[in-house]
Amino acid sequence: MTAAPLSFGAFDGIDLFMPSNALPVAFVDDPVFDRHRSRGHHPERPERLQAVRAALGRAQIELIPVAARDAEDEELLRVHEAAYLDDLTRMTGREGHLDADTYIAADSITAARRAAGSACSLVDAILEGRARRGVALLRPPGHHARPDQAMGFCLLNNIAIAAAHARARGIRRLAIVDWDVHHGNGTQEMFWEDPSVLYVSVHQSPCFPGTGDASEVGDGEGLGATVNVPLSAGAGDAEYAAAFERVIVPVLDAFRPELVLVSAGFDAHRNDPIAGMRLDPGSFARMTRYLLDVAERHASGRMALLLEGGYDLSGLEASFLASLRTLAGEPLSLPAPGIPGALFAREIERARRFASAHWPGLG
Repeated sequence: MTAAPLSFGAFDGIDLFMPSNALPVAFVDDPVFDRHRSRGHHPERPERLQAVRAALGRAQIELIPVAARDAEDEELLRVHEAAYLDDLTRMTGREGHLDADTYIAADSITAARRAAGSACSLVDAILEGRARRGVALLRPPGHHARPDQAMGFCLLNNIAIAAAHARARGIRRLAIVDWDVHHGNGTQEMFWEDPSVLYVSVHQSPCFPGTGDASEVGDGEGLGATVNVPLSAGAGDAEYAAAFERVIVPVLDAFRPELVLVSAGFDAHRNDPIAGMRLDPGSFARMTRYLLDVAERHASGRMALLLEGGYDLSGLEASFLASLRTLAGEPLSLPAPGIPGALFAREIERARRFASAHWPGLG
């Protein structure tokens, strides 16, 4: 069965349709995520999940629900410190701010534990063969959460917890690709010396949280297993495509991950209110396709998107929809990405030089 092409101006010329060979996509969601809500206006708000759920409903693909659950202490302690988890537990039911950006409501700690556990449940579904691809609709987001500290809207580091869970289940080489507009400092820190987890980030710089320079490449046994591609504000489809083609995909191919997890923030969209990049939904579809090809080559197609940022609701919905339908195997008709601007080309080349010291295949 073939669906009619989408009529949605935000797709900027993408020709999308549902192919007969589309694969099912597992998803996890839970109403408790909506109870993480600030008393005043905050960009990280429940309406974000409403936008993503709307995309899920419009996707015209087979969806496999995965049961949400709370994370177990053992799962959290693989990446977070016990004292920090004790502090969070004591804050259950309270309201306030942990820093200038990061709030808690009465149910925020409950939501955070449910989000982290649900990320692990999605990994279980993929590793057990219930689906090869999946998406996690999570709030609060996670990639800024450090081992001992909440930060940048994040309480628990969902993708790091899910990655550590996959490692405990026997995955030997796992890749985390972070395309959120902000660098995932917490995730990087948690796997800084771990050669079994490749952390790759493309992000706006300078920008919060101020980390993620191309010179940050890991340490100890994990030297080279961190790859950062910082780009100046204003980068668009041409620049992101070049970053993937020249740095990210070659590193991933050299690493040969058995599972690909994506910190899927959509705040690099051109209309996002708290960032300065120029991506459109087609850009996110293109990045999904790059990573899906890597997953097909090395990981039996096993790949999952875990929601991070994205604060323009229409941009979030359209971009998530484009990524989701690409994840299901939908072919895309996209224009060539073009040639990156001179400044961005230099930034990508600098990132390539740092990565090539540890991944010689980059040249």
